[in-house]
Amino acid sequence: MIQGSYQMAGRISGDKRMAAIVAIVVCWSSLPASGQPLEDPALVNRRSTETLEAARAASPHTAETASAYYVDDAETAAARAIERVWDPTQPRPEPPRTSWGDPDLSGYWLNVSYTPRQRPVELANKPLYSREEAIEVFQSAVARDSSIDTATVHYDWREFGMDNWQSPMRPNRRTSLIIDPANGRLPPMTPEGRERAEARRMGMTLESRGLYERCITGNQGPPRLPIRQNTGQSQLVQTPDYIVLITQANSEVRTFPLQDTSGPPDRVRSWLGSSRGHWEGDTLVVETTNFHEGRPSPDMHLIERFARIDEDTILYEATVTDPTTWEAPWSVEVPWPKMDPPGLFEFACHEQNYGIINVLRGVRARSAENEGEVAQ
Repeated sequence: MIQGSYQMAGRISGDKRMAAIVAIVVCWSSLPASGQPLEDPALVNRRSTETLEAARAASPHTAETASAYYVDDAETAAARAIERVWDPTQPRPEPPRTSWGDPDLSGYWLNVSYTPRQRPVELANKPLYSREEAIEVFQSAVARDSSIDTATVHYDWREFGMDNWQSPMRPNRRTSLIIDPANGRLPPMTPEGRERAEARRMGMTLESRGLYERCITGNQGPPRLPIRQNTGQSQLVQTPDYIVLITQANSEVRTFPLQDTSGPPDRVRSWLGSSRGHWEGDTLVVETTNFHEGRPSPDMHLIERFARIDEDTILYEATVTDPTTWEAPWSVEVPWPKMDPPGLFEFACHEQNYGIINVLRGVRARSAENEGEVAQ
């Protein structure tokens, strides 16, 4: 899938690769499903460690032998990627321009990153890595991402060239995607925001499951925040009066009028909101409001910035303001590398028309098991 753009690379030391394999085996089951509501604690598999250990013991492969198939490709990918490190302190060259003179944002772009959304606590006072540190962190992430847990049964993203390490992603000197607040972490939620998040916990009913899980919406915001898996493919189509953002996930389309600054009345709301755009120098600024009441942050006022900072990179920035959900605004910065054509593919999520049935059967069985254990 998008084969040309999913070739990256590197040289990862054996010790670093093995440490990453061990780390992913230990923590794989605890990774959250980004973009989805929280899981109801009553539905959590309390025997997950026991189950995973049994599955690994029964597997004819170890994590090391299963991952060995991709080692050379991952090392090549990391080596190529570290030739370009995103450094926000460097000056930006003049952007390519359209025939009518605006910065040219058109093309295929990838919203993906190994940089965590929130800065790790141990890096609280360190907003930037050195170049060498950024490369080392990236190499470790590639090793971890290309490793295989033999107890995990899911799509083999690697087989289709769709893992993050197979994309044109590069190391990032930022220690977090959040650049404001200065500590690189989300501000506290308001009581109303916490109550809304709690109400969205995934449970045993179809309506409680995430909309992306149910193949109803995509998982690309807005705002667009990279998730764990590489599903951030998108296309920007540009004219003098409009810019259109198309995401591969669920084939969602956002249109940014550049001349019409009047928005709809407050009662007219949609899942992706209502957007208006304008140019500030060489940066496209998009203001979006009127989000649907069912979204986690329906009163969000979103400002997004798109800047073509070189031939193969767009810098995406977003600032979220919603005093009903967060105690303060917060901002992120994500460099988008360019993808090679053919670009986007049809998004067919039909399997979850069947898969969601088994998901609900599973969580109901898990709930019954947990209730039985409590009763004993």
